[in-house]
Amino acid sequence: MNKHYSTETKIKIIQQYSQGVSISELSKNSGASRSTIYQWIDKNKQTVCKNQNLNLRDYHDLVIKCERQQKIIEILKSSPCTVSAPLRERYEVIKTFKATYSETLLCDALNVSKGSYYNHIFRNKNEANQFAQKEEEITPIIEKIYNESNQIYGPGKIQAVLKDRGHTVSISVVSRIMHKNGWFAIRTSSKALYKQEQQRKENILKQNFTVSKPNEVWVSDVTYHKFNNMVYYICVIIDLYARKVIAFNISTSNNTRLTKRTFNQAYIERQPDKTLIFHSDNGSNYTSKTFASHLKSLNITQSFSRPHIPYDNSVVESFFKSLKAEELYRRKYRSERDFKESIAKYMTFYNSERPHSILKYWTPDKWEQKYWNKINRT
Repeated sequence: MNKHYSTETKIKIIQQYSQGVSISELSKNSGASRSTIYQWIDKNKQTVCKNQNLNLRDYHDLVIKCERQQKIIEILKSSPCTVSAPLRERYEVIKTFKATYSETLLCDALNVSKGSYYNHIFRNKNEANQFAQKEEEITPIIEKIYNESNQIYGPGKIQAVLKDRGHTVSISVVSRIMHKNGWFAIRTSSKALYKQEQQRKENILKQNFTVSKPNEVWVSDVTYHKFNNMVYYICVIIDLYARKVIAFNISTSNNTRLTKRTFNQAYIERQPDKTLIFHSDNGSNYTSKTFASHLKSLNITQSFSRPHIPYDNSVVESFFKSLKAEELYRRKYRSERDFKESIAKYMTFYNSERPHSILKYWTPDKWEQKYWNKINRT
């Protein structure tokens, strides 16, 4: 049975279309089919097209072009690199954002040939699989040698022990794995470094997860998930006030670039003031000079969990537990794209639909909106 729509509803939809709302969104919000909405607009050309020199088809084309340009602007604002950055950096941005935007749009926004991008993906896929598998196999062996030496050996000595035990690994790979896991050799200046690190890695939060407003404290961490013989690292940032996921990124490398890209995404979207505290664990991707200097340049204070005490960052730990139990461990993903799109959908679900007991069973979006509504009334 066809649904009847009042004249007032039709006029309202036509006015929203004239103001730039897309046909898809109007159809979703009203329940009316796209063809029905097009018929209403066609019958009211004078309302939609006040400029008599502009026909309805031209107007549709302009709206589509405008929507496309708006998406390109969003991509450029969120991207950690510019269109003049090296191609490899732009390829990484496309791989990160393709769960949200089409690859064609991303290539156009970042001035990348679509054919070159697909050649890059095809060329590197097998290499990446082999490299990730090799790294996964050698990491526990490096950790064992490092601990056997009472954490004295550096990359050079560990490489020598690996070679003696029949493992051929370059010193640069050993160094990178050690740095990524925070395995540093003891040095003659260890006492001075220890004092410096203790001062720099202060735990300001001290498990106090109750805050008075949004953008007062952000907490972050990285987890991983194995899929299709690849390891994917998922970095998230949560605003403590509403327990809301305000940014996330997925990468095959757990490094400073991943955490910095995720932070920039949140910072551009939220525009916090200088009182923000950013809390994380002691991983090298958060303690690196590059990341720390970037936060310092924005006058943002870093806070760190104590080593081996997950309760110091339990809000993110709790989120990862939900993500794995409710999404990652329940799904069989068909492709990398399906994997990333599913995680993006879960993030939206978590913020806008999933009630939280700590928020009196409100969703994060509604809890945060309640705060802003109160502020606007005062």
